[in-house]
Amino acid sequence: MNLFRNLLFWIVLALLGALAAQLLLADPGYVLVRFRGYDHETTFAAVVLATVVALVLLALAWSLLMLPWRSWRARRDRRGRARLGEGLEALDRGHYERAEKLLVEASTDSDVATGARLAAARAAIARGDHGAARAQIAALDESQAALRAIALAELALEEHRPTDALVALDAPAAQPLPPRGLALRAQALAANGQAAQAYGLLGTLRQQQALPATRLDELQEQWAEAALRQADDANVLAERWESLPKPLRSEPGVVGAYAGRAAALRWDDAATRALEQALDARWDEGLAERYGTLPIGRVDARAAQAERWLQSHPASPALLLTLGRLSRAQGQWAHAENYLHRAIAQGAGSEAWEELGDGFASMEDDALARQCYANALRAARGEAVTALPDRELRPRIGDSAAI
Repeated sequence: MNLFRNLLFWIVLALLGALAAQLLLADPGYVLVRFRGYDHETTFAAVVLATVVALVLLALAWSLLMLPWRSWRARRDRRGRARLGEGLEALDRGHYERAEKLLVEASTDSDVATGARLAAARAAIARGDHGAARAQIAALDESQAALRAIALAELALEEHRPTDALVALDAPAAQPLPPRGLALRAQALAANGQAAQAYGLLGTLRQQQALPATRLDELQEQWAEAALRQADDANVLAERWESLPKPLRSEPGVVGAYAGRAAALRWDDAATRALEQALDARWDEGLAERYGTLPIGRVDARAAQAERWLQSHPASPALLLTLGRLSRAQGQWAHAENYLHRAIAQGAGSEAWEELGDGFASMEDDALARQCYANALRAARGEAVTALPDRELRPRIGDSAAI
């Protein structure tokens, strides 16, 4: 395309020159120049030709005069770009001090100054010199307000100062923020305890393709959980829960966060209903255990529901542990002990041993309680546990544990 445009330009220029020559030759005109008593007569065509020749000679002379300057500037630009390339390579290799030095030298070239200073700031951050990083960011051109805001926000988040990151990103001169700035603003909001606002930016982040889709899906679940935990009253909690997409309301982490916050706000029915609906739709061991640890009442109703689940999930260690906890809360220690032994047989581990120890302690059987607590520590470390004295595990559990 460039070749075609150049060729077209010269063709048009040649045509215009031919037309001008034809007009001048048809009527060359007459020019009289009188200077200090001397007269000089010539044609207009000769004047035009002389003027063109003079301009060409002046342009050639100017080019020759500027040749050393252009050569020096080209050499300086080549050296600056070479330093930039070497600095970026050193940064990738982890030679941060050398990288910063090369990048600072490269920043003297105005064409690459912005990129060089930003890379130098990253090198300074990597070697722990945040003061040097701030100096490089502060030296950025005033026209690069958005890039300066992004760099300041990255530095502030690195130093766990999300409020300062938000101040930098919300500066009027930095608006509108590019995709990287929007992503950092959402992260700063989440880190600042404003997960609901961060969640609200997800649509814009997807539209701007600020982060990979898989990463945005992860952040959506994380920020939804955090927003539910940060709800300060039941109405806000209900509004945030209902606004979530239906698939997200079946994710174990999100359901657990909602149930936990609902229980803390004494919204017992909502807490248990959310867990029950999620477990009915898709079984999850973590939610099954959470069902037994909710700090709420409704012990009999929860125990009855857990018994119904046991028919479909008889080998679930989390459900057996939940039944053990709920049975103990009902004052039915014999049932609780049986469930806890079955849970241990199915791999419940340290939590079941600790619950068993609490049960024996409540029954004032200190020796067995100490043995259970010791087994809980061993199980947590991945060590072999010891059988309880006079209580063989298999006979104590019964046939139902062999499922």
